[in-house]
Amino acid sequence: MKRDILKIDEELCNGCGVCVPNCHEGALQVIDGKVRLVSELMCDGLGACIGHCPEGAITIETREAEPYNETKVMEQMKDKGKNTIIAHLKHLKDHGETGFLQEGVMYLKSHREELNFNLDEVTSVVHNHGKAAAVAGAVMASHIHQSNEGGGCPGSRTMVIGKPETKNENAVDSNQPSELRQWPVQMHLVNPNAPYFRGADLLLAADCVAFSMGGFHNNHLKGKSLAIACPKLDQGTDTYIEKLTAMIDIAKVNTITVMMMEVPCCGGLLMMVKAALAKASRKVPVKKIIAGINGEVVQEEWV
Repeated sequence: MKRDILKIDEELCNGCGVCVPNCHEGALQVIDGKVRLVSELMCDGLGACIGHCPEGAITIETREAEPYNETKVMEQMKDKGKNTIIAHLKHLKDHGETGFLQEGVMYLKSHREELNFNLDEVTSVVHNHGKAAAVAGAVMASHIHQSNEGGGCPGSRTMVIGKPETKNENAVDSNQPSELRQWPVQMHLVNPNAPYFRGADLLLAADCVAFSMGGFHNNHLKGKSLAIACPKLDQGTDTYIEKLTAMIDIAKVNTITVMMMEVPCCGGLLMMVKAALAKASRKVPVKKIIAGINGEVVQEEWV
């Protein structure tokens, strides 16, 4: 399948950084006076940053979506200098991409003689990235007060949320922990290439479902990656179909569970999934669950 991805004309870019806060994934940063795409992996291709570029330096190009290859990325990126390499490796670390991080560092070590910077200095900076903030308890503050060069909207930054094992699944507890394992969750904001979608069981839920079902977290969300949408009120839902297609073909989700309310407009959610399956090269099992307004499961079946 083909994929939309950002393209920056460095001759037009003046490094103003106006586009940076409008990249939900923090994949844009101002480095050495130019805006750089520090992670193609996390670029969702929506182009939310385009309209904020006063110089018209940002466009979207469509190209074949080959599997992400960190070695190829490093081949293209190493000549852009130390600061770009550091930003890229930090971005991988922030998003829990340990395998790609190790692959990138190994490539740099095997091509040390071709580099115009001190590799040991780069690896030291990346290795220590985030440690001081964690000790000081300032991680959240750093998310909120990001500068343009730090990149990203804190409210929609991709995060993997670790969850402890639940000892008694049948226990009723008013303080029962959330089973949400990620952020963001809204379909306009999620990145189909995010690590928590890869090989996952996807739960695509209508916005109202979680509010109607008291056992939503324990009975339906637990162990799944989540995306939410409202087929009636959301605008630009064609983007949802493209993202679902990418989740199927690129992230290779294992199953898709579609949870809808017992109202006619909610049926559009299942239609989006079917449209994505029609475009995708893979087929995955799909389960339909219809929730009643009173919180009961009205219907549950594989479709």
